[in-house]
Amino acid sequence: MTTIPSLPPLKLSARLHTRVWGGRRLADYGKRLLSSEPYGESWEVHDSALIDGGPYDGRTLGDLLAVYGAALVGEGFNPAEGFPLLVKLIDAQDWLSIQVHPDDEQARRLEGDPRGKTEAWIILEATPGARLVIGVHPGTTPQALAAAIRQETLESLLVYAEARPDDVLYMPAGTIHAIGPGLMIYEVQQSSDITYRLYDWGRMGLDGQPRPLHIDKAIQVANLNSLPTLARFDAEEDALVVQGPYFCTRHWVLRDEHRTQYTAGRFQALTCLDGSLMLEGLGQAFSLARGDSALIPANLPEYTLSGAGRLLVSEALRPAQRSTEG
Repeated sequence: MTTIPSLPPLKLSARLHTRVWGGRRLADYGKRLLSSEPYGESWEVHDSALIDGGPYDGRTLGDLLAVYGAALVGEGFNPAEGFPLLVKLIDAQDWLSIQVHPDDEQARRLEGDPRGKTEAWIILEATPGARLVIGVHPGTTPQALAAAIRQETLESLLVYAEARPDDVLYMPAGTIHAIGPGLMIYEVQQSSDITYRLYDWGRMGLDGQPRPLHIDKAIQVANLNSLPTLARFDAEEDALVVQGPYFCTRHWVLRDEHRTQYTAGRFQALTCLDGSLMLEGLGQAFSLARGDSALIPANLPEYTLSGAGRLLVSEALRPAQRSTEG
């Protein structure tokens, strides 16, 4: 059997996506906005992200996953299903659509996809009064929801929550939700782009056409009985900020220090929120500034971080771990 050598840390170049509700603030996180269109999402960690520098420069994360499999992501994931996590930075200058995502079983049944979409939002910036939609009034019936969508009265059923920096919202699949204007968000999710829109505020897309709604499927998957709860964390301290059955996210703070980390057979997705950090491992070294992301392969035994700054670190949980850690 061929032994795959340990993979070095990988600095990533994100894929940017224009959105009708986006803006220009991703430039504040080091992103090059190549056109005058509104940019809404930076896909930091995803199959499409490019390796920036080192021995795998220019290849995509998906390319490496197909070749190295468990050495990159750890045991228990199927490389044929793609990278298990998607990490984004989101700049919302207008309301996103009111939407909902299926769970794993529903994604397989309705779309033939292997994964649904549970996600979590960590609020990085918020203008005063910025809001999120976190569901509809519990007890709303599917029939009432369908009628409200078709009669364009859905807004009367929505439940809103004010969002502040360092708020966290964990949303299981089935949660009706939307991001409001004035928010910059770190999103971690199962790597799936299945989105069912219930309502899009009557606007046109970037192509000048209405964006499609998916009313029947949305009603099939929507949880109409409960609402998620906003939590907060201390941005001055290390903290576990998200813990769910599919992923966890930690907040790390470095204060001009040198810290050695151990991967324990899991990959780690690192995104720098502010400061200036240096990441070193297996003879590779590179800097991380605000908005930079890196991947620590699962078979890299250890790495070091030095400097001063803050970062978010996300990991996917293997199916075998979910009963004990989810």
